[in-house]
Amino acid sequence: MWHPTLGSMTSLSSFVSEHSEQNRNQGFFELESEWLLEVNLRSAMVLMKIGSMVAYRGDITFAREGILEQGVGNVLKKVISSEGAVFTKATGTGKLYLANRARLLTIIKLAGEALFMNGNDLLAVEPTLTRDIRMVRRLTGMLSGGLFNVKLEGTGAVVIATHGKPMVLEVTPQSPVCTDPQATVGWSSGLEPELKTDIQLKSLFGRGSGESLQMRFEGKGFVIVQPYEERLTRVGA
Repeated sequence: MWHPTLGSMTSLSSFVSEHSEQNRNQGFFELESEWLLEVNLRSAMVLMKIGSMVAYRGDITFAREGILEQGVGNVLKKVISSEGAVFTKATGTGKLYLANRARLLTIIKLAGEALFMNGNDLLAVEPTLTRDIRMVRRLTGMLSGGLFNVKLEGTGAVVIATHGKPMVLEVTPQSPVCTDPQATVGWSSGLEPELKTDIQLKSLFGRGSGESLQMRFEGKGFVIVQPYEERLTRVGA
């Protein structure tokens, strides 16, 4: 039996009207909701996170991105890092709908700029952007999720998926920022983080504590974090 505390009752016609897709003519990427992305393909291609397609209409074909399409250097880095940025290519004409476990979606447009992103937080990328897997240097730890990230550069849009609303922290030479690698989504070009260990926190919370390992950002730019700690694993674990 329906219970008022579990939801609201509505007619079928009202439900269909309220939840029907919207055509906002926003361009290549369009947010149907905070959690659902519409990709408008017109004889074009989009790179999408593998497993993110929820529906589509039109003549669209799907193919996993070839292992050599990003160059031999990136292949080696993927093998070493177990980097999670694995994409499917969707090609054709139609409308494609993507989501990632009801995570909050944000469309970011780059105009000749560069952005470093955790590969796990990428939902879709325009093919006009170049991608390169990068390794964090000057390391004092060995966290795969914190060591390898994807550099996006050029002109085009990228869609990120975060657990909750992301926060941007400004980094200045006078005010460096330390973040939990498990909550770090990305950072601006020009920043090069180093991984550090907080011995006191490690002793307080135990060896399994994520807070004992931190990413320190120095210079001028910004860092994107989310109110959620994604599970990371140690290289070789």
